[in-house]
Amino acid sequence: MLDNPLGQLFGLLSFALGVYCFYQHDDRKLKIFMFILQFNNCIHFALLGAYTAVLSSFLSVVRTGLSLKTSSRLVAWLFIALSFGLGWYLADDWVGMLPVIGACIGTYALFCLTGIQMRIAFLLGASFWLANNIAVGSIGGTLLELTLISVNGRTIYRMVRSERQARLSREGSVQG
Repeated sequence: MLDNPLGQLFGLLSFALGVYCFYQHDDRKLKIFMFILQFNNCIHFALLGAYTAVLSSFLSVVRTGLSLKTSSRLVAWLFIALSFGLGWYLADDWVGMLPVIGACIGTYALFCLTGIQMRIAFLLGASFWLANNIAVGSIGGTLLELTLISVNGRTIYRMVRSERQARLSREGSVQG
């Protein structure tokens, strides 16, 4: 696990980028930092020799960039099909499919969901990435997903609370 310090260093950088990424309340900023995070993940997983994770991260770089320009469901389903097909081809076993499934969920979230629903889907995708990162020995990646699950959960809670307060405020204004 520690026999690849450069790979682990890129994993720790992903950890820092990911924490910053999921603190974003603005969907566009979240996507921009996710683009940078996924690019760094390509390098990290390549150094670890986790090739389905490299593929999933690379496709995530492209799809995240595209999601800044479009919210097309067709583009989402094309990326999901491409990710799943190439992942199935490259995976040596079921563990190799974990990042593929996580990336497919993330693709759907980026193109087809917004706000709280997008972040809930990211929580689900993060669970697959967490399992992958444990399996490939990524220290930074494991810390990243554990933290992202926590940070994203906290952000979802704050967004729900904020929406509820705004709704109660609007209802109070209407009644008054």
